[in-house]
Amino acid sequence: MENQERNNLLNRIQFKDQRVLMMIVILLITVVVTIISPKFVDIRNIVAIFQQVSVLGILTMAMAMLLISGGIDLSIGNIMVLSGVVISKIIMGGGSVPVAVLLGLITGLVCGFLNGLIIAKSKCLPLIITLGTSQIFFGASLMITGGRFMNFSGKFDFIGRTRILDVFPVMLIFLIVMVLFAFGLLNYTRFGRRIVAIGGNERNAYLSGINIDRYKVAIYSIGGLISAIASIVFVSRLDSITATAGSGYELRALTAAIIGGVTFDGGKGTIGGAFIGVLLLGIINNAMNILSIWPYAQTAISGAIIVVAVILSNLDTIRKASR
Repeated sequence: MENQERNNLLNRIQFKDQRVLMMIVILLITVVVTIISPKFVDIRNIVAIFQQVSVLGILTMAMAMLLISGGIDLSIGNIMVLSGVVISKIIMGGGSVPVAVLLGLITGLVCGFLNGLIIAKSKCLPLIITLGTSQIFFGASLMITGGRFMNFSGKFDFIGRTRILDVFPVMLIFLIVMVLFAFGLLNYTRFGRRIVAIGGNERNAYLSGINIDRYKVAIYSIGGLISAIASIVFVSRLDSITATAGSGYELRALTAAIIGGVTFDGGKGTIGGAFIGVLLLGIINNAMNILSIWPYAQTAISGAIIVVAVILSNLDTIRKASR
């Protein structure tokens, strides 16, 4: 009887679309924080939130696509940094900005390609492989920088500095373009449909004639390229780079994707949901800053909110398991 009542309760509060639930959570946080501090909904603060999550949002697009394909990449943070280090080394060495950006993008693409190739041919767990390659890329950044802080001295801050109509940072354009790219790739191309099929059931995809290895290499290469694009926004905003700058970005991107409904199972989740997950993380962090919450407590509070959000977003799984 007790189990039946619990199931009925879960059925009443279950939402079919996790994105709707996450939007409700965002709305509730917005209302509560706005009542306490009206400046939370000021246009400048809203723009600041998007600006703060721009790099994370771009990386989350890469992570979401990889998760949907049945993979994962724990090296995207260090790929971003390595690409940024390459850009910095060339610019500070007197090279042109376009050449530096091009080589930075190629660096990310090659790193992603190596990840995909090793995973496809070795048949090893992507989690372990990318954990290892992450250290390789981190070590490469350390060797190039010598462990030193690299400053661009204003030579590459135009993306972070430029604003449209003196309000909207150009870096938001990068974020929007990457979201639209990931959304279009997965939903409106044969490549995207096959990636989803591989993530849903790799064996069935293979039996239907899909070249699994080729598509794995391709999606990891795209993930590396997107990470390099994130590095352009990252270094332009900070006007500097250090080998340790990417620490934790891969886990935050993973968290945002999972909150948004993308799962480890593969073949499930949406780019829109992942983007909502990014917004939720950004809003939580900004709200705590607005409310002047003790910095040492922010990490614990943020973690607690994330745990609650994930549990709420997986009520369907809980309901089925309790039958």
